[in-house]
Amino acid sequence: MLKTKVAVLLATGLIAGCVDAQNTETAIRKNIEPRLGGAKIDSIKETPYSGLYELRVGGDILYTDKKAEYLFIGQVFDAKSSKNLTRERIDQLNKVKFSDLPLDMALKQVKGDGKRVIAVFEDPNCGYCKRLRQTTLAQLDNVTIYTFMYNILSPDSFEKSKNIWCASDRVKAWDDWMINGKVPAATPDSCVTPNDKVVELGHKLNIQGTPAIFFTDGSRIPGAVDLKTLEAKLESLK
Repeated sequence: MLKTKVAVLLATGLIAGCVDAQNTETAIRKNIEPRLGGAKIDSIKETPYSGLYELRVGGDILYTDKKAEYLFIGQVFDAKSSKNLTRERIDQLNKVKFSDLPLDMALKQVKGDGKRVIAVFEDPNCGYCKRLRQTTLAQLDNVTIYTFMYNILSPDSFEKSKNIWCASDRVKAWDDWMINGKVPAATPDSCVTPNDKVVELGHKLNIQGTPAIFFTDGSRIPGAVDLKTLEAKLESLK
């Protein structure tokens, strides 16, 4: 009998806890979402620090209190270790399963033994992408580079990517443009490209700018990094 009463009390507590959590989430959505300019809250999670609740909105993280009276936009640091807790959480949420990337929709370039593997999302009209291609990636060796032409800057990006994808030597056509500024030759309109699917993929992966480099452990680095930084990252994966 005693065990039964304890079980009932525990169950009651769990139900009350679930209801309280649901009420908190409802209040947060009701009070905060109207302030987000049409954006939706993807998930709500209670954090272990100072009663804050984490709100995941696309690729961003915001914070609020339990009553959703305040909205905090910024990053949380651990005062003792100086760790950027917000950055760590975003990196965790943005991890991908590298083997699930549709590599058949990317340009493939093998340099040296090609043992190290990265995937890079680039727009053909992105100046930072060109800088990455002309310096860091040009100097990087013993790597296989999968390049997804992620057209987010202009309609002309789609046109250039189509002509590069439909070229007889895609990698050469890409390097000719990105490194040497040689405009890719026009190709037939009938040529089918994965351009639209790559854009959909990029949105799904919350890629908000180019270049974006993905690694086999599922992590990513946004922006045009130097060779030392990229080599250090690849070394850490061994």
